[in-house]
Formats: sequence, C-alpha cells, structure tokens
Amino acid sequence: MFEAIVAAVAVIAGMVASVVGFGIGSLLTPTLATQMDMKLAVAAVSVPHLAATAYRLWLVREHVDRSVFKSFGLTSAIGSLVGAVAGALWGNEGLGAVLAALLLFVGIGGLTGWTDRMQFHGKARWVAGLASGVFGGLVGNQGGVRSAALLGFDLNKLAFVATATASGVIVDLARMPVYVGLQWSELTAQWPLIAIATVGCLVGTVVGKPLLARVPQASFRKVVCAVLIATAVFVIVRFVA
Repeated sequence: MFEAIVAAVAVIAGMVASVVGFGIGSLLTPTLATQMDMKLAVAAVSVPHLAATAYRLWLVREHVDRSVFKSFGLTSAIGSLVGAVAGALWGNEGLGAVLAALLLFVGIGGLTGWTDRMQFHGKARWVAGLASGVFGGLVGNQGGVRSAALLGFDLNKLAFVATATASGVIVDLARMPVYVGLQWSELTAQWPLIAIATVGCLVGTVVGKPLLARVPQASFRKVVCAVLIATAVFVIVRFVA
C-alpha cells in the first residue's frame, strides 16, 4: 500500500514541477518521512528529484535565462551544499515552521500584490541565490524556497520554469554526493521505494509538460504563489502540527 502511495505522489509531484518548476521535494519528502527518518527521506528524494529535474531541463533547455542562472543558480548550488552538509550532520528539527512561514509570506504576498514590486538586481541576485540554497539545503525543500526567491526576477513562465529547473539540477549535483557519502547503506536499503519514486516522477514530468502551455502568462505568478501556499500548508500539517 505504501509503495502505491509513493508512486501516486511521485506522479503528481512530477506534474506539478513541470508546471511551476518545483514540487517533487515538497511532496515526496514528507511522504517518505512517514516511514523513515527525515534526514534519510531528504537523501532518498534527491535521487528521483535529480532524474526528473534533469529530464525536465532537457525539455525546456532553450528557455533558461542564462544571466539569472549564472548569478542566482550557481550561488544557490553553493549554498545548497553548505545547507545539505549542515542538515545531514545536525538535522533540521524546528525549521519546518520557518519554511512554512516563508512560503506563506511569499505566496500570500504574491496573490495580494504585496510582493509584486520585489525585484532582485546586481549583488542582490547572488545573495538571494546563496540564502535560498543554504536554507533549502537545511530543510530539504530546495524547490519551494528557490521558486519563492525567483519570483523576485522578471521572468516569463517558460524562463521561470526552465531557470528554476536548471538551478535545481546544479543543486542536486552539488548535494547528492553529501547524501550518498554520509548515508550510503541506508539509501541502498531503500532502493525499491527510490526506484518507484523515480519512475513516478518521470511519468509525471511527461504528463505535466503540456500543462504549462495551458497556463496563461498573466496568471502564472498567481499559480506559483498558490502552489507555494499549498506547500506551506502541507509542511505545517506534516512537520509542525
């Protein structure tokens, strides 16, 4: 039964990520954490996350905003490595509430227009990337934090998803050696669930790709904010309540 739940969640997560650029870690990590230690769940999800994100990048590679990627994306990867090491060594207890509050703030702010004028320029792009990477690495929820920060960039929906995806691949490549090196035996013991989650995420990515074209550009920002709020509620129910 649990394997079927993981497969279903993985497909949905892959579909959501294809539309808004994140969602795999947000949905799969708390799902796996119901049956395993949180640190192990974070590490296990990094495998299907990398597989699906790399495939999604291949599909949208021509839309990556290289300027944003070089500043925000690369510093996000550096921050992610720092956060992943800290999270793997010392855990992430208590950060669920902080993550939920941050996502709620950005999501509600985006829906109401509070944060529409929030824009990152110059050095602020590097700082935003580094900060989102560190925090995302700590809590194992890179995508939500990264996309919340990317709302501060003037990107159309295709560039948003593509740049978030490219940044996600770099982040995964940076953090996965940490997880594998520190938790190899635990990860290999969970290989059936990891394989199921990987296949599910890939299927969801294929199914979800055409859905992005159906989202009007004018509504895309609000769709992202709505998913951020839903993610925050999910985090509250799983990690905080």
